[in-house]
Amino acid sequence: MFYSGQKTKFQNSEESAEDDDYGYSWRKEMYFQTRDFENNTILDGIYTLGKNYIIEDTLWTQDWKILNDMKEVAGHICMNAQWVDTLKQQTVIAWFALDIPLSGGPDKYCGLPGMILEIDVNNGAMVMSADLIEEKNVDQEMELPKKLKGKHVSQAEYDAIVKQHIEDKRKAKEPYFWGIRY
Repeated sequence: MFYSGQKTKFQNSEESAEDDDYGYSWRKEMYFQTRDFENNTILDGIYTLGKNYIIEDTLWTQDWKILNDMKEVAGHICMNAQWVDTLKQQTVIAWFALDIPLSGGPDKYCGLPGMILEIDVNNGAMVMSADLIEEKNVDQEMELPKKLKGKHVSQAEYDAIVKQHIEDKRKAKEPYFWGIRY
């Protein structure tokens, strides 16, 4: 994740898995999520369900319930907050650092009074956590590809596509999560 001024960009890491690791580290599908807090906009590129989607819309934030637990993440004291994703029926716990006063975070998560440094989905089913936070010039990392190929949709249209996929897979009694990002 990168941030500069009032903008954030989250993308898949360029790190590759070790030879004995299992997973999909060799896949290079389009995935990035940007948040512009000054202009209140998002621009995301996501490969899902066999297609590239370019999501352009106004910024929306999760309806977090701030809790009062604290822990250290990447050298910062963080508070936690909870949000229930009704689309995917997941409980999300975010750990945010008040000493980094930007409302961003990894993936699509934002909207807290500090930078989100850790996300826990469904009690450990998927955890994203910052290992290191360092200040450096990130102008190159904040740049987007010159040409974005994919179907342009709003956030509501993308959510409707994912919701329809989940409903279809549930009716067929098949796991829906194989085709979409957690």
